[in-house]
Order: sequence, then structure tokens, then C-alpha cells
Amino acid sequence: MKTERELHALLASLTLSEKAGQMVQQGEEHLGGTGGEITGPLRHLRLEPGTTLEIGSVLGSTGAAHIRELQARHLDRSRHGIPLLFMADVIHGYRTILPVPLAQGCSFDPDLVREGARMAAAEAAAGGVQVNFSPMCDLVRDPRWGRVMETTGEDPWLNGLFAAAMTEGYQGGPGGSLRDPETLAACVKHFAAYGAAEGGRDYNTTDLSERTLRESYLPAYRRALDAGCAMVMTSFNVVDGLPATGNARLLRTILREEWGFDGVVISDWNAIGELVPHGVAETFREAARLAVLAGVDIDMMSPCYANHLAELVIAGEVPERLVDEAVLRILRLKNALGLFDDPFRQADPEREARVVFHPGHRALARKAAARSMVLLKNDGLLPFPPDGGIVAVVGPYAVERHILGGWSCLGEDADAASLPEALAERLGAHRVLAAAGCGIEGDDLDLAAVERVVSAADRVVLAVGEHPGMSGEAGSRAAIGLPGRQEALCRAVFALGKPCAVVLFNGRPLDLRSVADGAAALLEAWFPGTEGARAAADLLVGDASPRGRLTMGFPRSVGQVPIHYNHFNTGRPRTGGADDYFCSGYQDLPSDPLFPFGFGLSYTQFSYGDLRLDRPVLDPAGCLAVSVPVTNIGSRPGSELVQLYIRDLCGSVVRPVRELKGFQWVDLAPGETTEVTFAITEPMLRFHGADLRYASEPGRFLALVGSDSLHLQEKEFVLSQDRR
Repeated sequence: MKTERELHALLASLTLSEKAGQMVQQGEEHLGGTGGEITGPLRHLRLEPGTTLEIGSVLGSTGAAHIRELQARHLDRSRHGIPLLFMADVIHGYRTILPVPLAQGCSFDPDLVREGARMAAAEAAAGGVQVNFSPMCDLVRDPRWGRVMETTGEDPWLNGLFAAAMTEGYQGGPGGSLRDPETLAACVKHFAAYGAAEGGRDYNTTDLSERTLRESYLPAYRRALDAGCAMVMTSFNVVDGLPATGNARLLRTILREEWGFDGVVISDWNAIGELVPHGVAETFREAARLAVLAGVDIDMMSPCYANHLAELVIAGEVPERLVDEAVLRILRLKNALGLFDDPFRQADPEREARVVFHPGHRALARKAAARSMVLLKNDGLLPFPPDGGIVAVVGPYAVERHILGGWSCLGEDADAASLPEALAERLGAHRVLAAAGCGIEGDDLDLAAVERVVSAADRVVLAVGEHPGMSGEAGSRAAIGLPGRQEALCRAVFALGKPCAVVLFNGRPLDLRSVADGAAALLEAWFPGTEGARAAADLLVGDASPRGRLTMGFPRSVGQVPIHYNHFNTGRPRTGGADDYFCSGYQDLPSDPLFPFGFGLSYTQFSYGDLRLDRPVLDPAGCLAVSVPVTNIGSRPGSELVQLYIRDLCGSVVRPVRELKGFQWVDLAPGETTEVTFAITEPMLRFHGADLRYASEPGRFLALVGSDSLHLQEKEFVLSQDRR
């Protein structure tokens, strides 16, 4: 491992062109390779393979033998022997695919998410990857945006918990070391406010107040950095009129000066080049100048730094000091990863074969999938009884295996069982029938085949949803109902009168009004990953109990979006009385979601006793205890997520109607009662006030506890004046 003095000496030995090369990331075509599966408009890059620039990092390459060959080829022709960094998108698994992050969030289990990230890092590192473009912790309130599947939901505090957990999982922390060959350097993205895209349209602009940016969108990135995240990726969008990739206030003032981040900042794909169509730079040369002055250390997949950075320094338009600072940060990351000692970082095909797709990893993926699925409705149909007769699985996912979801790295559909196959493993092949009836998309509808299997069955599973390509990057949808003829298929099956459970495979909240009305049971499986069908089968037959809770509410109609539980009140809130006409709301729909944030059912029922506070006044230096007894009043054991929300009743600025501040899982046997207690402290009450200072304000608050964001008990307490 090099000392800091040795790194400075190495930096001093580099020519200006070599420094610029360290700040450039390209695909392996630049090294004479064949290229990995990566996204973006290659025709705009204007860099020819084989150019003499010695780049510092490579995007999208995987496989131990392949990366060893690329690294060796690079080192053979590198004047200083500075190793390459190999970076990839290992968003929810490498070869063993976990549920998409939105689903993982619904587990409300940061420890499980940390374990999954650790598993993904071990597989990817064995395959030669060194840096992972995750966690993605963009706050999102609009399900039309395709990249909702990459985030963990609509709550800034919860997103921060998961961002920290993923960072720690990838990097082996807390207390881990990037020199551990089973870790990856994490890169939090997309800084900042990418999830606020207007109209839910990917790459679109955002328009946020300073308070909203700081209160809702920035906290999760900060939690990832506080957990030690090594890198930050800039976002495509505009923030306060300036694209994030050229936004010095974001990257230097907030990120580096306020937060003290001293790691590497990388652009997203060609985001520096996109400063030109954004209209803040006329040329790629000007775009390079804006980005380096703003604080972008690595230019991903654009020609800007490669072609223009050195000449900008020579012309005196960019201080060489800024280039030196950026290159030193890059060299420090390579050193932290141990690349100067072992440029291959113990990646070898034999180790890769042992680690990747290990049976233990598949077991973890199955557990994560089961805990991520959310039971949205159950009229007593689930779980199926052991002697429940014949089950007919109908719908496009009766035959399709596209359940891995977007950004599934090296995962393969063939690795996943179909839902009928998974049910046959549990029930026996003689008890499972299957017919698609229609495709995921298109106008085909074959009701005759569906009617044949349904008529021969005692129970029906409707397996419907989106194609993975309908969510993820560029996967925005203006209409968020079931695509193709799937709603028509559902109506036809419901009309046949057989008890019917709907299982949904999708990457976003959908408009489910007609489906929810007709189904006896509704299981949101999301895109659950490699073992997702088996996890769904475990839940359907009762080998596992559902415990997922929504981290993003489901709207009643796309006309309600953006919709989120922690909204502001208005001067004319609806109360349900006769005078509601001139109050904020819709004439044709309620204002609340179909399924709210925090909602999810179990195979048993829970009751809550009276909420209690141990004192009415919270001293700023003290603690207030909130307690509630919870009882399992059903006939099966189950898990309940007890949720704590707080409302500030009057502040110097308008405050949300409720904000999640804590949660606890309780596992209870039938008839068992437990006391759940939360501690409320003054830091939990802080916000950005009228002067944008982050502090609490004395006054009245509500503590709210319950099973989801709408079904809550409340007790009032007072935060006293600060007498410290």
C-alpha cells in the first residue's frame, strides 16, 4: 500500500495528459476489448477505440478472467503502472439476483438489506468488479418514473437507513476495509434530486425549493456518505436552473464544504456532454470547463475531458490545482482498494466459480424475496390449505420467467423458476395447471385456454404484471395500469367465480383499482429476483408468512400523482363533513392512496391497545417514551411492523402531516401481547426553519403510532424551551 507521500510523488510524475486520462472513464472498447452490456448513446462519444489516451477506469466489464486480461494489457503499456478501476452497476445482485431495491425497502429490514449487499459484493468482487454504482437513494414520489424500482421509496429517513445499510454491505463496514477482496467501493447516486423529475419522465428537469431539497432529497445521500461511501455520482437533472454535473453549489459548497466529502465524484453516462443540449455550454470544451470547475473528478463516457481538459489547463481556463486534487482523490481510491499491491484484487476464475451463484446466496435471495413481498388484500383465501385441490396459474407470468427486474447485471431468466414450476415443487405437478391467456404486452387474448384450466381447478392464481423493460432507466410510463390485455384477462377470470389470488410482478406501484376489487387476495411480489417465484410459492402455500410493508403508496389513479404520505396540510383540508366542497380534494376520488405507505397484511391479525406517553413535556436534553401494547388476535403466528410518526403542529414553516421516525418488528404467537416502546428525543424534531437553519422549535407535537401511515393513534406532547 502506498503512503500519502508516495501518492503525491506519483502525481507529480504524471504529465498533464496522463492526469487528464485518470479523469476519464470509457468502455473496454477503448482498450481493444469487446465491450460489456452498458447503456447510452455510443454514437455521440466521438472517441475511437485505440486512442492513445491512458484512461483511469473502465465501465461495465465483468468476469475474473476477462478483467485480468484487460488489466494486464493495460499495465503492459502504462508508463507508471497505475491500475485501472473497473466499475459496474450491481444494483440488486451480480449473478444471484435479489429483489429490486424498491422491494427490498418493503422488507423494512436494514440488516437483511446489508446482508444482501454483502453477498452481491462478494460475487461481483470475485468477478473482478471493484466499484459499484449503488446505492441509488433518490427520493421518489411519482410512480410514473421508471427508476422507482432502483430506490427504496418515498420516505427520506427510511431511504437514508437503507442507503447506509447498502453502503456498509458493499464496503464490509462498519469497520470494514476496501482492501478486503470481497468488498466493493460504493458509489451513491444520483446527486441530487434525480427522483423529482417533472411528469415522472426520466432525465427531465426538476424544480425544487432550497427547503424541499434539503429537507426531503439530500438526507439519504448524506446518510450513505456518513456510512463511508467512497464515491458520488452526479445526476442528469437540473437543480435550481443548473444541471447537477455543472453545479458547483451542489458539488463543492454542499458536498465538499458543508459535508466534508473527500472522495471521488463521477458523472453519469455522458452527463458532462449533455451540458450542451441542456443549454449551459455551447461546446464540449465549455462543458468540460464547467464540470471540472464544479468538482467532477471522472468523466463517464463522454469526449469532454479526454479531448479538452489538458488544453483548458494550458489556456489558463482551469487551474491545474483542481486537476491535481481530482487525480489525487482517484489515486487514493485505487490505493484504498489495494490495487497498487494487487491490481487484480484476487479476482480469479476458480474463486469466481466457488463464490458466484453459491447455494447459500440463493437461499438468501429467497429469504429476501419472501420478506419483500407485500400482501395487499386477503379475504381468507391465503394461504392455500395443504389439501386445497387443483391450482390453476393463469396470466403471462404463468409462462414467463422475466422476474429478475431491471439492472439485473449477470442474472439470467433461465436461473429463475416460473411460478407454476415453483408451486409444483410445493404441491406436486399433478395439482398445478397453467395457461397464459395473454402476453405481458400486445393485444392477444386467448380466453378459451384459460377457461379450460380454471374450470378444472379449485383455486386460481392470476400471475400478471409488467415486463422488466417497462421500469428502470428510461422506463417511464404515463399510464400505470396493467399493460396489454391483462386487465381484460383479470375481469374474465373473476367472472368465472373461482377463488382467485392475484400475484403481481412489477417494478413500480400500479393503478390496481379494478384488480383489487375483483381479487380475493392480492400479493405484490415486485420483481423478486432469482428465487422470487419460489418465495411467492412459499407465501401462497403458507410455508412462509407475508411481512412486507409498502415504502411507496399505491395511487387510486395516475391523476393523483405525485402522491406521498408526508405531504403538507392545506388551509382548506377535508374533514369528511358537509362543508368539504370548497376544500382541497377531488370530486371523483378520495385524496388518499389505494394502499398507503407502511401498509401490508399478515396471515394473522393484530390489535393495538391505548397509546401512552411517560410524560407530557419533552425537555431538549431528555427523552420521552411512547408505548403501546400489541396483541396477536389471530390463529397463526405473525410479524407486525409497529410504526412511529411525528407531527409538528405549528412551526415557522409548514410541516408535514406526519413523518416516519421509527419502527419495530414484533413476532407474536397467537394470543401473545408485547409492549412496544419508542424513545423520542429533540434531534428527531429538527427541520429547516424559516431561516433554513436546521433546528427544532419549541411547541406542540403529536406522537402517532400504528400499523401504517393512515391507521394511527395519537398523543400530544410539548417540546419545552431550550434551557441548556
